[in-house]
Amino acid sequence: MKRPTVLLIDDEPIVGQRLKGTLEKLGCEVDVFQDPGKALDRIREKGFDIIVTDVMMPDVNGIQILEAAKAVNADAKVIIITGFATSDLARECMEKGAFDMIAKPFKPSDLRSMVVRAATEMGFTDIQER
Repeated sequence: MKRPTVLLIDDEPIVGQRLKGTLEKLGCEVDVFQDPGKALDRIREKGFDIIVTDVMMPDVNGIQILEAAKAVNADAKVIIITGFATSDLARECMEKGAFDMIAKPFKPSDLRSMVVRAATEMGFTDIQER
């Protein structure tokens, strides 16, 4: 059975460290990047099912990640993480095809639930919260 592929992008190392194991326990195959430019290259190499990205990062922001991910795989589910949640940002993200948005600080269980919902919508049946 194919596992959902997840790309996690956040310039804060602790975020990737904390969330990688959490998402792997769900049954996801997870790649983590701190450098959004390198993450963009990886997106172009390998389409991901689910992308979880911070919005405010140096050089490349989460909106650019969202646009690139959708260009490679229109069905990709992109979850935006932000410490700067505004209605304008939420509207822009949703208009550009984001699956959902989560504000920092958040509980890992909140992100897990979003990833499970995204994977289920994509037809993955073996993913579940444990």
